[in-house]
Amino acid sequence: MANDSRALGVFDTKPYDREYLTAAATGTRWEVKFHDFRLEEDTVLSATGCSAVCVFVNDVADRKVLEKLAALGVGHLALRCAGFNNVDLAAARDAGIVVTRVPGYSPHAVAEHTAALLLALNRKIHRAFNRVRELNFSLHGLVGFDLHGKTAGLIGTGRTGRLFAEILRGFKMRVLLYDIHPDEAWARANGMDYVPLEELLAQSDVVSLHAPLTPQTRHLINARSLAAMKQGVVILNVSRGALIDTVALIAALKTGHVAGVALDVYEEEEGVFFEDLSGEVLMDDVLARLLTFPNVLITAHQAFLTREALLEISRVTIENVLRVASGRSPVEGTLL
Repeated sequence: MANDSRALGVFDTKPYDREYLTAAATGTRWEVKFHDFRLEEDTVLSATGCSAVCVFVNDVADRKVLEKLAALGVGHLALRCAGFNNVDLAAARDAGIVVTRVPGYSPHAVAEHTAALLLALNRKIHRAFNRVRELNFSLHGLVGFDLHGKTAGLIGTGRTGRLFAEILRGFKMRVLLYDIHPDEAWARANGMDYVPLEELLAQSDVVSLHAPLTPQTRHLINARSLAAMKQGVVILNVSRGALIDTVALIAALKTGHVAGVALDVYEEEEGVFFEDLSGEVLMDDVLARLLTFPNVLITAHQAFLTREALLEISRVTIENVLRVASGRSPVEGTLL
């Protein structure tokens, strides 16, 4: 059914979402309705009266939800993120719903956060910070290693992966690359090499994941690929949590085969990341075990969280809402 309203329903919002999206929508004559809860089958009726909805990484946009959105007159699903594995695109097409995303809000933000995680993990900044606050100025147990001269292996060389690779070259690291769509010209220009995945795993001191989540990449890091890595490898993941089999990762940490892990994502992060659970019991036993390791550093999916990224996410999201509502094409590269 048609819906001529100028209302945008925004799900799973936090204060920074409201601040930046409100600013971007100012002057557009659109009403923005913010919801703290996620979009799912039980909450889809909250989109009543909206011609577009905006969702994030943990919202549910499966066939049932999309069909109900279409019945409400919603014609546009705007993701304020790059990943879209939570959206049934075939069902969206069947329902006549346009799906857009923000694929390049700030690859610099994510690449720089990855570098921050590597440096903090390697030099044990998080542990040193806690010690000093307790007036413990001992250096015992805080030994790291020089990045200079070491080998880093990057799996996935999209915009974020390429930027992080260039950062690592700034540390004078050797950089190996793996991607099903290699950019050989860029690699040669920056003194890097694409190699088979097996070679990358075997030679890298640091393995960093920058790949999308697909059926082929799910649990790309598993017991077999972990065993193929060097003893003492450091693993970074700022891409998608399910790229790593967490149970297998914990086993490799327990044996010492993996020397350190820094994560900004986790395969079962829904309902945990972005929430304040400090007064509750963590019900995820796997995550609870992971948090016990002193050589594991976890941030709660904050790699994107810079002023520049939030401005671009909001700008592109609202621009797409305006364009789709007026029958124009979405911003180039954002249509799914």
